[in-house]
Amino acid sequence: MKKNNLILLSLLFLCGCNGDEKGSTANGYFEATEVTVSAESNGRILDLHIQEGDTVKAGEKIGAIDSMQLYLTKLQLQKNVKSVSANKPDVETQIAYLQEQLNKQLTEKTRIENMLKDNAATQKMLDDVNSHIKVLETQIAAQKSTLQKSNNSIDAQSSSIEMQIAQVQDKLSKCSVTSPINGTILNKYAEAGEFAAIGKPLFKVANINDMTLRAYVTSGQLMDLKIGQEVEVTANFGGEKTLKYKGIIKWISPKSEFTPKNIQTQSNRENLVYAIKIGVKNDGFIKIGMFGNVSWKE
Repeated sequence: MKKNNLILLSLLFLCGCNGDEKGSTANGYFEATEVTVSAESNGRILDLHIQEGDTVKAGEKIGAIDSMQLYLTKLQLQKNVKSVSANKPDVETQIAYLQEQLNKQLTEKTRIENMLKDNAATQKMLDDVNSHIKVLETQIAAQKSTLQKSNNSIDAQSSSIEMQIAQVQDKLSKCSVTSPINGTILNKYAEAGEFAAIGKPLFKVANINDMTLRAYVTSGQLMDLKIGQEVEVTANFGGEKTLKYKGIIKWISPKSEFTPKNIQTQSNRENLVYAIKIGVKNDGFIKIGMFGNVSWKE
């Protein structure tokens, strides 16, 4: 009897200890930021020096599409700009003769005004000079207006051609194939020598250094979770082979959904759950699509 009592007390003690370590778990699959890079230009692929498994950096040039026709178009447009600009009139040079005539008439006006004070000239002489001055001023103003309009038209043509050059330059830049993110090449869909068309996939790259475990929790578990919280993540390699990692909750879905078919049994698929995303630093062992588990203390 005493022995049975001791066993019962021991079991109660163990149950009390387990209660202090009470926690919750959730299951899911590992994901990564995957980007499918497509061609942004038409033409023959000159080079695409990547292989599946290669590591690339954001902005790194990893291939090129033939851009000779675009380059020649750019050269032609640049010459057109020079040709149009060469026709731009020099306003000062064009009105130089009229300006010289006006200056002479202004000088003559001053001379006649001085003579008129000494009664050595007539009022008609002064009126004739003033009339001539007004005619020259009108001619100069008209000439300036005409030349300015011509310059504005040429400037507009030059600006239009410059915009065309910028458009061609943008197309030229798109002939250079680069990676949009730091990551690893998952799939290669094209080879050098093939013809690329705008929108044709060239390769897929993913950031597998920063993995995400997408798991699902019930509404009752939400009260123990918050963004930025540290949790324990377990990667399941099959059987009893597992590795544990530190994870940080990056996102919690604001709305519920039905449990995905690949997560739980048929009876549990009808339950409403919330998706969460846990960021995990990958040491090279975690693979996309691998099953994972997340646990935390309540």
